[in-house]
Amino acid sequence: ADRPWVCKAIMAAPPPSAPGEPAPPPPPLQYSLLLQHLVGDKRQPRVWDPSTLGGIPCPPKSEEQKMVERVMESCPFKAALACVGGFVLGGAFGVFTAGIDTNVGFDPKDPYRTPTAKEVLKDMGQRGISYAKNFAIVGAMFSCTECVVESYRGKSDWKNSVISGCITGGAIGFRAGLKAGVIGCGGFAAFSAAVDYYLR
Repeated sequence: ADRPWVCKAIMAAPPPSAPGEPAPPPPPLQYSLLLQHLVGDKRQPRVWDPSTLGGIPCPPKSEEQKMVERVMESCPFKAALACVGGFVLGGAFGVFTAGIDTNVGFDPKDPYRTPTAKEVLKDMGQRGISYAKNFAIVGAMFSCTECVVESYRGKSDWKNSVISGCITGGAIGFRAGLKAGVIGCGGFAAFSAAVDYYLR
């Protein structure tokens, strides 16, 4: 009822027949007219509104929101975020390893002396700070390198993690020599590939 052109496009009314004569066959379907209204030039465009489909309408982003997104997607912000996360994770890991280490507070001059709680907490704090610094440096280097590699390649895939891991591991291990740098490059690259494969 709301689309009278469909009926007109499909078939026309058959002409009246004389009494006693067989009824004429129905006219053929006029697909050309029907297609013009469905996919042709006469097709009416539809405006899809998420609110009419039960969704939540998305208002256009403001300049402040765009600026915040650009800052959060920048390499310095990612490096700083990885540095903070590495510091927290490294500190927790250092405190945990110090808590299960039997040599914490050990005095070689008096091996039978039981360390006090203050000495144990001091060693745990020192180890936690040391691990936190190392993890923060590694996290910042890896995140910054991965962001630069991704920006240069223009792709986001597992190769970015492998290249970044190799550069980071090689830079850290190169301080101990060329062989250590090569081993660090290969080890970090393999570890980064495994983590990226697991997360993806």
